[in-house]
Amino acid sequence: MVLLAAFLGWMFDGYEIGLFPVIARPAIKGLLGGVGDEVVGPWMGYITAGFLLGAALGGVVFGWLGDRIGRVRAMALSILAYSLVTGLGYFATAPWHLAAVRFISALGMGGQWSLGVALVMECWPERWRPMLAGGIGAAANVGFLLVGATARLHQVTPDSWRWMLVVAALPAFLVVFIMFGVPESERWRKAAAGAPGDFSPMREVFRAGLRSRTLLAIGLASIALIGTWGSVQWLPSWANKMVNESGIATLRAEHPGWYAPGAPGSPEKETAEGAVRKRAGQATADIQMIQGLGAIVGTLLAPLMGARLGRRPAYFLLCLGSLLVCGATFRTVHAYGSMFLAWGFVVSLTTASFYGWFPLYFPELFPTRVRATGQGLSYNFGRVFAAVGAVTQGQLVASFGGDYARAGAVVTLIYLVGMGIIWLAPETRDAPLPD
Repeated sequence: MVLLAAFLGWMFDGYEIGLFPVIARPAIKGLLGGVGDEVVGPWMGYITAGFLLGAALGGVVFGWLGDRIGRVRAMALSILAYSLVTGLGYFATAPWHLAAVRFISALGMGGQWSLGVALVMECWPERWRPMLAGGIGAAANVGFLLVGATARLHQVTPDSWRWMLVVAALPAFLVVFIMFGVPESERWRKAAAGAPGDFSPMREVFRAGLRSRTLLAIGLASIALIGTWGSVQWLPSWANKMVNESGIATLRAEHPGWYAPGAPGSPEKETAEGAVRKRAGQATADIQMIQGLGAIVGTLLAPLMGARLGRRPAYFLLCLGSLLVCGATFRTVHAYGSMFLAWGFVVSLTTASFYGWFPLYFPELFPTRVRATGQGLSYNFGRVFAAVGAVTQGQLVASFGGDYARAGAVVTLIYLVGMGIIWLAPETRDAPLPD
């Protein structure tokens, strides 16, 4: 029951996270009346930054709650927060409405990861940790895959995207199962019973002995999150843009009279452009599904690599692989097609693999009494720096004239930093989970 609850909670969290990359470009264009990507890009950056800041704050708040009131009750509250608020996005009439919804719902999304990881790692035997880390990491990417599959069933266009937000509200029903079917962590119960009345998990993680671990974990999480949110999460919008532009260019070549100055609109033109928008929506859904599949493979393999090679060598190799693959993708792919999809799979396999490594490594850095707070703060505070990366990416897209590839190539250089700082972190291979 514990593993199922954590898997489902993080899977639906992944669905919510993957939702915006699919609906972002169509939604912003629909809300602002068909503006260009030099306008869409900055808005995407601002909304993504709001989401990341909300997730960072939520990770701290719900991690603290998990150490104070228990993993199970805090997990139920986090799911309610992210599912119900996302559903309210259906009523958005301006981009800033979407930004507000993403920020508030992200409070719950930020808490889900630390609570689920803490609960599972405390309830299962030590020998299962690498496999469990991979399973939890894969859960969010199953959610990504479901977003693409859902969007494939009914196309997401500037006129049809709100229904995706209604679907995202359904995980609220999972709360009933969690509250009545999932047992609390016995390790947490014992640690909470022995804690002094004035005990503060937040102060504890910044005291001598844990401070350096907390700061290093924040740095390690920031590298992966900046790489993901500053570049890789923009692949669906890049695909949408490429298909739209190539489709309209074809129509202009085949029917120049439709686009002559002063030419009146026609039903044929509207139908043809509608077909282009539909193909663009299909492309967005397809790359999201491909990314989800690649990410599932990566998150399952990364903790096994960490168990075999050691935590630090594994992280170094993940950074190196992400740097090389992202660089090749953003510099060599110029059109939507089979090569774009193939690179999308490999990009997600490498860059998402960190999210299988984190559930293995971060619980090993903190004792039970502050585990949810420590790993939640570390992982989610990394999103603060990722928010800066997302805004930077949006501005780069605008300054490069809507060129997502050039902007992505710049941001992914962040992996060079990760290849250096990992050697400052402790190696915890073969060490028991600290009590």
